[in-house]
Amino acid sequence: MTSTTEATETAPGFRRLAGTGVIATPVAVVATTLAAALAHAAGVDFAIPDGGEVIPLSGFAVVTGFFSLVGVTIAAGLLRWSAHPARRFLWTAVTLAAISLVPPFLVGAAPTTTLTLLILHLIPAAVMIPALTRSLPAHRA
Repeated sequence: MTSTTEATETAPGFRRLAGTGVIATPVAVVATTLAAALAHAAGVDFAIPDGGEVIPLSGFAVVTGFFSLVGVTIAAGLLRWSAHPARRFLWTAVTLAAISLVPPFLVGAAPTTTLTLLILHLIPAAVMIPALTRSLPAHRA
């Protein structure tokens, strides 16, 4: 059971985190989608041979938005339940970002597509991870 004091101390932290998430998520979506559009204009086709599909630009936006919000949710959980939310979030987010770099190697896409997908995984991580980490306290009392 949580005390009133603990809930009161967490509320401003949650508001700060939510505000950061509301700003950082669309920034990550726009940055990633813009980078994908520029890559497409430069000749990257985003064709995935194993499924015969081409990743549309809207797909980058939707997936980036979804996983950015997952990151905000993880950060909120750590804010609530971790004694060291910023450090725990940083390690968790970096680990998940590293794991996200594996699938582009598994789909059998052209090397330029694979390299571009790797970069497109790193762009939202570069936006979301520092923003959310900075919005979390180093430790809770």
